Amino acid sequence: MIELNALSCHFDGKSVLENISLKIESHLSILGANGSGKSTFAKSLCNLVTFEGEIKLNSHNVKELSLKQRAKLISYIPAKLEVYDPYIELFEFVLLGRFAYKKSFFEYTQKDKEIALKYLQLLNIEHLKNHTLHSLSSGEQQLALIASALAQESDIIILDEPTANLDPYNSRVIAQHIKALQKSHQVILITHDLHLASFINSPVLFFKDTQANFYQNGFFKNDVLHKLYGVEFDDLAVKYE
Repeated sequence: MIELNALSCHFDGKSVLENISLKIESHLSILGANGSGKSTFAKSLCNLVTFEGEIKLNSHNVKELSLKQRAKLISYIPAKLEVYDPYIELFEFVLLGRFAYKKSFFEYTQKDKEIALKYLQLLNIEHLKNHTLHSLSSGEQQLALIASALAQESDIIILDEPTANLDPYNSRVIAQHIKALQKSHQVILITHDLHLASFINSPVLFFKDTQANFYQNGFFKNDVLHKLYGVEFDDLAVKYE
């Protein structure tokens, strides 16, 4: 569960998010125009940007958690894979997700390796485990990011534009994996893809003008979408089944 109390973010004198209070007990889809504060909000939940107010993850104040404690509660999956070493092998990269459980100056345990392998198998990319990240396709890299986050075994997973760089086939693959993750994690999805958000079918937090409007249901009605986005919509067809 995520609790926000008077959350505000400002950068270079500009207000990005202003006085947001909310309790998030279920999955959530975050939508809004470019620059509306969606990614800033997500990074605030992970204490990756400076913010005012209070954020609690499962009753723990995020500012009071150590890096390893926070990693066990929440993981953030960016839109695109960016690593310091593009030639690291996939298995090694996913194993990094176990860092929060690793003892200082010790190697990863056999259990850590088994967990990393388990999630490679779950996402059907075990056959790529000895391939470098540099050699993977965009879709495979996105699966690598998800596998690493799963190996982290946090309670909450944030996916920031997970299909932004993918073709329709790989978008469908990722969408189905996100849907499956809802059975084991609290999933926070940031996206511009209304079809994806409709398929995931979570409550929606819509960002506009530094504010966040919460929709438990009814968000995907044409009149609501027209009012929020300023363009006409036909009925959304779920295309990821």
